Amino acid sequence: MTISLTTRRFLKTGAALAVALTLAACGKKEEAAPAAAASAADAPPARVYVVGTDAAYAPFESQNEKGEIVGFDIDVVSAVAQKAGIQVKFVNTPWEGMFNTVAQGDRDLLVSAITITDERKQTMDFSAPYFDAQQLIAVKEDSKVAKFEDLKTLKVGVQTGTTGDEVVTKLIGKESTAIKRFESTPLALKELESGGVDAVVADNGVVIHYVANNAGSKFKTVSDTSFTPEQYGIVVKKGNAELLEKINKGLADIKADGTYDRIYASWFGAAPAAAAASK
Repeated sequence: MTISLTTRRFLKTGAALAVALTLAACGKKEEAAPAAAASAADAPPARVYVVGTDAAYAPFESQNEKGEIVGFDIDVVSAVAQKAGIQVKFVNTPWEGMFNTVAQGDRDLLVSAITITDERKQTMDFSAPYFDAQQLIAVKEDSKVAKFEDLKTLKVGVQTGTTGDEVVTKLIGKESTAIKRFESTPLALKELESGGVDAVVADNGVVIHYVANNAGSKFKTVSDTSFTPEQYGIVVKKGNAELLEKINKGLADIKADGTYDRIYASWFGAAPAAAAASK
């Protein structure tokens, strides 16, 4: 078949136009990729929630030899955060003034063996309870203390601002000089070891852990049925319903799938029900 000169020119022009259109289309696709990459790079970083904790309360929270904050509370909140899909960072925060840090927005959460009380509920919100506790008395092995009432005429060490401080204050009197207050329970127990106080009243988990790991101190523990059962909760700023909902959902999830029981056993030697039965 013979093709005329005019037809050849038309075909060449059409072919050139098709190539140009194809290149233009490819060029548009290549330009779109950098735009998408820029969009991803411009995305804001994930929110990191700051958790305040007084890292001087083993086995709930303390610092290891590397300066890392570790403990039962730390493991629980880390697991809760994972379930809730949020990131957390733990910051060592002194007990005195700790509650102000969440009220002022310097901390988003608090976890530090914090007992849920009606008084505290007035200024902060608590998660569902995650640990059952009660007060316990620590004395030297040769002590004749058999019940809480026996402390009325003795020198008693407590950690400032704790429920142990509250119950001893009610027993002995707010102005009593027989009450010696310390920044941490371990400091109070050290004072008991040196003879500066006759007894220490504090949360059972901390006292039991200290006695078990300091055999040379030669302490024994005394329980009393007059001590009201307590529960620990995770604190959020008053009115922060969105964060509280996430925490409660995560806490429910780790209890449902067995994660909580595994964490509990790793720190206290048995799952919650078995540990309670042995007390």
